[in-house]
Amino acid sequence: MAFEPWRELGKLLLVFGLVLVVLGVVLSLGPKLPGKLGRLPGDIIIRRDNFTLYFPLVTCLLLSVIFSLALWLLGRK
Repeated sequence: MAFEPWRELGKLLLVFGLVLVVLGVVLSLGPKLPGKLGRLPGDIIIRRDNFTLYFPLVTCLLLSVIFSLALWLLGRK
């Protein structure tokens, strides 16, 4: 009974570790992946003479939905 909080903390650390590993693989293999995850329609790109602003709005929303769904599925009992 006394180890129950530690068990939950261990599960949480495992999930965060797996998320970091997946994120590292995606970042390292990003240019080689078939999709254009960082260049979706709706991402904001402003180009001027010596200035470029890139804000991946749709990419952030898509990743948020994917991570929220994954955490929701992991949290169900």
